[in-house]
Amino acid sequence: MIRLRQVALVARDIELIAQQLCETFQLAICVRDHDVAEFGLRNALMVVGDQFIEIISPMVEGTAGGRMIERRGGDSGYMVMHEVDDLDDRLTHLASNGVRIIWAGDHEDIRGRHLHPKDVGGAIVSLDEAIPEGSWRWAGSSWTPHRNNVVVSAIAGVTIGANDPAEMRARWDDLRISTSMSFVDAGPRGEGVDRVDLVATDRSRAGERHHIGGVEWVLV
Repeated sequence: MIRLRQVALVARDIELIAQQLCETFQLAICVRDHDVAEFGLRNALMVVGDQFIEIISPMVEGTAGGRMIERRGGDSGYMVMHEVDDLDDRLTHLASNGVRIIWAGDHEDIRGRHLHPKDVGGAIVSLDEAIPEGSWRWAGSSWTPHRNNVVVSAIAGVTIGANDPAEMRARWDDLRISTSMSFVDAGPRGEGVDRVDLVATDRSRAGERHHIGGVEWVLV
């Protein structure tokens, strides 16, 4: 099993972007600053069904998030996180395909690995095996009461800009991490997460587009 569970943005002003997302999609923040200080970051997570939108913001110089802002010239999509139920098998497969691990975290209720973006392309990818399946430590212990499906009910997919979309698609397919991903030609900002599709609860709103945090949000 593999499924998209969380999408992360990196932003200079975390409060502004959080406010815009919450007001536009009627979302609620379920947790802040949970297990990210070690990366020199602060964060805020919002619930969409049983998936999550995360905003991170650098607190110190030299973070990967800060470098992403500099490289893309402003706020940007940053990371995609998949829940899996076979992490060890996937890690063996990734290693055989030359993918390095840049971070590993092991807890009693989740094990996660961040893949080196230079070995994958397009974004930092995290693979996380939650125990029990469907839980999500990164969102804290009480995220379920924060769900509000009035406007959107799920994250349907992520679009990544690539210099060679076909080549990047083939690489992600080979690595077995392309679930819910689309790849298009990169724009002037270069490669990276450019679009997130959200399932519209009110079907009459499907097709709406909003630009927030350097990402295009499309209701589908």
